[in-house]
Amino acid sequence: MSKKTPPTFQGPTIFSYGFRPFFLSASIFALIVIPLWMAIQAGMITLDSVFKPTVWHIHEMLFGYAAAVIAGFLFTAIPNWTGRMPVRGWPLAMMVSLWFLGRISVAGPLNLGAPLVLIADCAFLASIVLMITREIVAGKNWRNLKVLLPVVTLFLANIVFHFEAMETGLAENSTRLGFGAIIFLVMLIGGRVIPAFTRNWLVKQGPGALPIPFSKYDAISILVGALALGGWVLFPNSPIIGSLLIVVAGMHVFRLSRWQGLRTFPSPLLLMLHIAYAFVPAGILLLGLDSVSDRFDTYITGLHLLGIGAIGGITVAVMMRATLGHTGRALVAPKILTFAFALIIFASLFRSFLDNIEIAGYNGIEIAATLWTIGFAIFVVKVGSWLATPREQKRKANPAQR
Repeated sequence: MSKKTPPTFQGPTIFSYGFRPFFLSASIFALIVIPLWMAIQAGMITLDSVFKPTVWHIHEMLFGYAAAVIAGFLFTAIPNWTGRMPVRGWPLAMMVSLWFLGRISVAGPLNLGAPLVLIADCAFLASIVLMITREIVAGKNWRNLKVLLPVVTLFLANIVFHFEAMETGLAENSTRLGFGAIIFLVMLIGGRVIPAFTRNWLVKQGPGALPIPFSKYDAISILVGALALGGWVLFPNSPIIGSLLIVVAGMHVFRLSRWQGLRTFPSPLLLMLHIAYAFVPAGILLLGLDSVSDRFDTYITGLHLLGIGAIGGITVAVMMRATLGHTGRALVAPKILTFAFALIIFASLFRSFLDNIEIAGYNGIEIAATLWTIGFAIFVVKVGSWLATPREQKRKANPAQR
């Protein structure tokens, strides 16, 4: 029986595949939101948000930027897992619209009350949960049903975030829950794709050590990591949980060492993934030290290593690789995009460790914000047109040049 060819999509290119609108929206948002945050901090702009400024900043990076990248990745990966057609056209446009509605409602210009803001903002992640559930169940792809867990957790964290902010003005518990859900997703999916991509590339390079395939050690590392992150959400000041977080950091350093990252230096597109994943154990280590003893005071540093280095770094690397591959381009990172990734990593280091220094009249936080903004500006300028235009067709070789 011949395989049926999928029908050609007739609508706007931007809505032909999930990665296109979500990666473009997320990267433009990342480019705008940090300068906006710095302007708010400087008193130049005031938002009429239901959240306090710092709470708004945290919320939008977790449930705005990161959630959009996660959606773009899953909307692209799930059709490969299930063999079903991707969500596209008007259903995809509606979900992108829900994401935009969330950003606008949270920022405040619609002047909605807190309960309506909650509904408007949480509708997006609710639609993602429903889409994932429908596609995996319809495709009977039960082995990937576990991906639902962190996405549902992120959705619940967003709901709790709103209630917590309404009740106390802060959202510390739900912030940790949001971080935990995303970092768990990085452990789960990153731990699958990074060694797989690395192996595929290294096999073509000739003899040498290859990444160790997913094993019981990886499963245990993820499980213990999930338990430690869950404990940290509930008991952030527990020395026992802190000790467990330190153990998890060591486990994931060893896990990363099994993926042959040092052999990927000739391929920046692969090396980026390894570097970004290294920020997972680094951030978890500092959170663990903070929980073990008040002497360390590394909570904020750990969050920024996870937020900018791990989440920011891995999302940029994934968006870059997925866009190159799904738009018909070679899986080779242009030098300018490698530079953009490096700026994001340096932004993480400045914000985490050098926030009190001053260079040319700018403090470390301002330098980090500038590096992040320039990095995403480069990304948007270079990748934006790829996301909005049709897939490149392979050119036929000229007979005269064969």
